[in-house]
Amino acid sequence: MKKILTIVGTRPQIIKAAALTRAFAACESGQVEEIMVHTGQHYDDNMSQVFFQELGMPDPRYRLNCGAGGHLAQLALMLQGLEKIVPEVKPDAMLVYGDTNSTLAGALAASKLRIPLIHVEAGLRSFNKAMPEENNRIITDHASALLFVPTAAAISNLAREGVDVAYKGAPSADHPLVVSTGDVMYDNALHFRALPAPDIALPAEVFASGFILATVHRDNNTDDPLRLKAILDGLNNLGLQVGKTVVLPAHPRLNRQMEAFHFDWSAYPAIHRMEPVSYRSMLALLDACSLVCTDSGGLQKEAYFLQRPCVIMRPETEWVELLAGGHAVIANANATNILKAGQSLLNERFDHWPLLYGDGQAAKHMCDIILTHF
Repeated sequence: MKKILTIVGTRPQIIKAAALTRAFAACESGQVEEIMVHTGQHYDDNMSQVFFQELGMPDPRYRLNCGAGGHLAQLALMLQGLEKIVPEVKPDAMLVYGDTNSTLAGALAASKLRIPLIHVEAGLRSFNKAMPEENNRIITDHASALLFVPTAAAISNLAREGVDVAYKGAPSADHPLVVSTGDVMYDNALHFRALPAPDIALPAEVFASGFILATVHRDNNTDDPLRLKAILDGLNNLGLQVGKTVVLPAHPRLNRQMEAFHFDWSAYPAIHRMEPVSYRSMLALLDACSLVCTDSGGLQKEAYFLQRPCVIMRPETEWVELLAGGHAVIANANATNILKAGQSLLNERFDHWPLLYGDGQAAKHMCDIILTHF
């Protein structure tokens, strides 16, 4: 039996892990034992525990409760916790997702404790090292033995950094194996969209109106009053100009910063604020909306999966293929750009949505590769 120690800590990572957890469970009995560690980076139940329940995942075996404090405090607690867990579990490999502090902690722990590291969603680059996530990605990729890449651009990024993307031998940190698998989030979108949609706490007339779906959570947007005000002004003006409600499930960080800056939601009448929603509820909102405006990398892709155009409220994106096809537009935290991009995308009629993120079987492909090499 192969023991895989999976590290998660945030809502998107739990969702990504659901696909591989299903794939591991579908293996022949006794082939894989997945042991999951939840670092607690997202410790709010609405941002964490509800997703395990909704996605039909077993509770993590270990919880580190590292959510409080700044980046370095979180990282230190995660490393201390993993240093105790890894010798106890004796995994054949450690598996991390994406680009968070939890990902970096898993990468550093695997490197120091000499455990082969598997990185799901490898090779992505925003080319902005002012973002903590960018540095986390780079360090994790270069500590990994097995790099599962979701896009062709990700392979090019790794090759540019000196990774031998043509290598086909046994994987190690010195000679990593790069495998193009597609994106596990596409697997999940197909799997859960086929299930009955959950009820949404949204007025029926709004739900049926082709509303605009928005999310704001990145710290460089929420923690800067000028950027946050520009985003809210842009979303509100867009809603008023096109006659649509902007539905905004509010991240806890956004709510805290609205209070800290003494911003009043009543100043934005086109915005309908609601509590954070579960993954399946977000898919239902995506299905019903006409446009997405977000600073979330994951939601940019999910919008594409469900064929919804997207305004990206960041200065760059890792998912450059969305821009190439015109299905997404970068507006940054600029009220005028958000208004113009939203109006343009709402007037556009997209007839072609190519399969950019694999065949919907990424997790199965990953499972097969893992069983082959570890």
